[in-house]
Amino acid sequence: MKKLAIALLLVVATIGVTNAQVKNKFGHINSQELLEVMPEKAAADKQIEEFGKQLQKQLQTMMAERETKVSDYMENEATMSEIIAQTKAEEIQMLDQRIQTFQQNAQQSLAKKEGEAYQPILDKARKAIEEVAKENDFTYIFDVSAGALLYQPESDDIIALVKTKLGIL
Repeated sequence: MKKLAIALLLVVATIGVTNAQVKNKFGHINSQELLEVMPEKAAADKQIEEFGKQLQKQLQTMMAERETKVSDYMENEATMSEIIAQTKAEEIQMLDQRIQTFQQNAQQSLAKKEGEAYQPILDKARKAIEEVAKENDFTYIFDVSAGALLYQPESDDIIALVKTKLGIL
């Protein structure tokens, strides 16, 4: 009787483990591929490109000013008094520092602008992925675009479902 109870307990435990394993449904998506086909991305790219052009134009203006000052210094250095030459050299150094600071700030501003422009798109994609996962009983969705997935067991690619959810054909 004791052996029968143990055998029955093992069968019930095995069925429970098997059922738990069956409930896990895995899917994957290439989020970069999804983002590339989202129409909002083109508008965000254009907005970022325009912002970058404004920053580049300002940098070019600063560089032209520097070039003019350096050229003037080189042409007139021989005829300048020591104090004027020193003052002009300091102006050029200060301008170099301003240019370097501007470049650093411009990179930070551009990164911030990218974040602001892409965040609503990423949020929309994430929401659609979550909805598709829930509607189709997926337990896990892996993003294969990150490149961190070294092994992938059989899973469903949900990009078509997410595109449909977003109205992208």
